[in-house]
Amino acid sequence: MQAETTNQGAKDPKAEKPDWIEENPGKVRQADIIVGIPSFNEADCIPFVAEQAAIGLKTYFKDYRSVLINCDNNSEDKTGEAFLSVDTDIPKIYLSTPAGVKGKGNNFRNLFRKAVDLGAQAIVVVDADLRSITPRWIKNLGEPLFQDYGYVAPIYIRHKYDGTITNHIAYPLSRALYGRRMRQPIGGDFGFSGEMAKLYLEGRLWDDCVALFGIDIWMTTLAINSPYPTAQAFLGAPKIHRAKDPAASLGPMFRHVISTFFRLMEAFDQSWNQVRWSKPTPIFGFGLGDTEMPPPVEVNEERLYQSFVDGFKENLEVYEKALTKDVYRKTKEIAGLSYDQFELPPALWAKVVYDFAVGFHSNVVPRDQLIQAFVPLYFGRTGSYVRTTQGMELRVVEDYIEEQCLVFEETKPYLVERWGESKG
Repeated sequence: MQAETTNQGAKDPKAEKPDWIEENPGKVRQADIIVGIPSFNEADCIPFVAEQAAIGLKTYFKDYRSVLINCDNNSEDKTGEAFLSVDTDIPKIYLSTPAGVKGKGNNFRNLFRKAVDLGAQAIVVVDADLRSITPRWIKNLGEPLFQDYGYVAPIYIRHKYDGTITNHIAYPLSRALYGRRMRQPIGGDFGFSGEMAKLYLEGRLWDDCVALFGIDIWMTTLAINSPYPTAQAFLGAPKIHRAKDPAASLGPMFRHVISTFFRLMEAFDQSWNQVRWSKPTPIFGFGLGDTEMPPPVEVNEERLYQSFVDGFKENLEVYEKALTKDVYRKTKEIAGLSYDQFELPPALWAKVVYDFAVGFHSNVVPRDQLIQAFVPLYFGRTGSYVRTTQGMELRVVEDYIEEQCLVFEETKPYLVERWGESKG
């Protein structure tokens, strides 16, 4: 069923007055389920995503009032026109931040407001640059939301060198902290309930990093620490999108994600201090039997190594303050190894991450400077991982990542002790 276009939907009294550009040709006023597509200059990709999402809504949610919403950053390539021109039976709304206001998080804030305004029960979000989305994605992300789940994260096959921030920080750290095994906490494609939209709209712990690329980990962490149950959905196909070489493209995203992560650690420290081990998160979908393989991701190993070595030399003073003496000594030794010999192993990496979290909390140096100095170490860990996993099949790599997560969990007492000392 299409969204109603007559009666005014309920509004959250805490919602701010929207500051957006809106085109609502169907004059939609109420909806049960929304598919949101955040974008910035995605005119070439968004028609396909909108088409697949519309088929998913018509096929699996035909008895619900539905709408597609493109939440955009005032794209210069006419993304909005491309979206609205897609021929679907599902009504469409285009929302945009004002000119000059960028950031994925700002797109989501508009989506939260609109979801509450429309009285939606379920909101599914998919990236605008997807090339592998199928209608089934909408079903698997959306159905749990009508079964009282508040948040649904994705599970899909990704190339072993795609999602390096996820594999080496977001997944193992989130799992060790909050005790939930959520494989893609910053996956970009997920679902959340109308109640979670209201919670997000309250804007707890919102800042400039959340307004940019910190939004995904902010949403996931708030969901894990909310009263609403969380789940995962297997999407049945590899994620194929504009994958990026971590050595060339992921620095800004890293800074936004990690700054947000560390701030949330401060907010929820009484919660995660009580967690010792992790437990599984329910999975919806049709199993892990998919055999389609994701396309290759090009990674410049030598650039990762050189960025690590050069960055270590440039940030020695920061590392001496942020890292314990033993961790600093071992990491410095690794930075002095040749390209053919260097390795930054998971056991040391876990302590590096924990030391930087404590350093952020203790303000050992200005926080922006600390996060900037963390980037070369992330490059070093990523380069070491690439070298270690060369020739490994994807399932073997997944086992390797799971073992790294266990290392983070086993090492967590180190974090708890150092965190307590920093507070004292």
